[in-house]
Amino acid sequence: MSKSPKAATGAITATVEKTLDAAEAANKKLHALAQITRESALAEARLADVRTSEGAAHGLLHGMPVGIKDIADVVGLVSGCGSLTRKQAEPATRDAHVVTKLRTAGAIVVGKTHTVEYAFGGYGTNETVGTPWNPWDLNVHRIPGGSSSGTGSIVGAGVLPGGLGTDTGGSVRIPAALCGCVGLKTSIGLIGRSGIAPLSQTLDTAGPLATDVTTTARMFAAMLGHDPEDPSTEDFRAIDPLRDLEKGVAGLRIGRVVDEDLGAITSDEVKADLAKAAATLEKLGARVEPFKMPQSFDSFTRSTGIIIASEGYANWRRHVDDAKSGMANPIRTRFLGGKSISAADYLDVMAERKKSIDSFLSAMDRLDAIILPTIPFPAIPVAEVDETKSPMAHFTRWANLLALAGLAIPTALSKSKLPMSLQIVVRRFDDALALRIGRAFEKSRGAFPAPKL
Repeated sequence: MSKSPKAATGAITATVEKTLDAAEAANKKLHALAQITRESALAEARLADVRTSEGAAHGLLHGMPVGIKDIADVVGLVSGCGSLTRKQAEPATRDAHVVTKLRTAGAIVVGKTHTVEYAFGGYGTNETVGTPWNPWDLNVHRIPGGSSSGTGSIVGAGVLPGGLGTDTGGSVRIPAALCGCVGLKTSIGLIGRSGIAPLSQTLDTAGPLATDVTTTARMFAAMLGHDPEDPSTEDFRAIDPLRDLEKGVAGLRIGRVVDEDLGAITSDEVKADLAKAAATLEKLGARVEPFKMPQSFDSFTRSTGIIIASEGYANWRRHVDDAKSGMANPIRTRFLGGKSISAADYLDVMAERKKSIDSFLSAMDRLDAIILPTIPFPAIPVAEVDETKSPMAHFTRWANLLALAGLAIPTALSKSKLPMSLQIVVRRFDDALALRIGRAFEKSRGAFPAPKL
């Protein structure tokens, strides 16, 4: 059989080169990419074209350009972690485990994406290396969401089909929600974290952001697997996120968080958007019923904050304790909060966490999933950010605390033409179910509009 002329002449190389050109042009405004790896990306693309022409087996992500959050190691590149404290760091000598998994599946790394410093923040702001722009407003600098700010910005802009993020308290879902793309907070233990700069070993997860649910599911499938250097994956549970992706929601029981629990922080427009999403799922055959949270979101946020600050300070105290390290004041202040937390308080929160998990699973009982907004309101201007508060993580931190999985998926544009987002939360290891529900919703919603760059 003759080989495809198109493949033989470099279809993947041409696509990657076009993507790199678009990324370089968009980055002049978006400031989403910390590094663009043109030379190595084109070398990978040419190799992929050779493999295609030779009839070699294709991976799930064959030829797909991706960006990697700049806290995950990419061989030959410095992991900047969004911080001036890393100016003298040596280039990575090997890829992070999850980057290896992506490459093995055929993904082509085209660059490193900007992040909140050491991944500690939900707005996506960065005082020292710069805050990426939300692609939905090129006139007013609005928050992209954090901490996977650059990935959210460049994927939400439609420049890259997908990228890697991490989620400790919402850092995949928040930028996905604010920038109008899909983001999966994965179950801890499914994706290896070695080679990723830690914030909280208890809560950190890695996960994909992508332009649609199917691409998200394919990336997730590629990233799955035991990591010998990550103890959380010792009891890795194999799942197939693609098998039932198109199965729909008929017969599923879904709890919709009641307006009372959403509170005054949530805009009326976002509350109405949740009601519309619930109605859509009902029309598709799901049984949607009111769900009362067993604890307040504020209580979950406080507990999560204690764990993140305590463990984060322990991880990065050499920079935090040095006032001249180059760490930005808002981030340093957050980490210093962890220094003042006693061992007794930390252990009390960890013990309470176990009780909260049991309580929530009991309250969830016969439900398959919970739906609620991902963000309480659309993206605000960077100029309006109050770094002492964390409202963007109001509806996300609880999933990390309770070891759940969650999917953020765009629903509609607000009156101000900014994305709103539905969050689908499921039990640990039910990630495939969240994707299945999201896919059904996405098909009913139709194509989501793209921002104009």
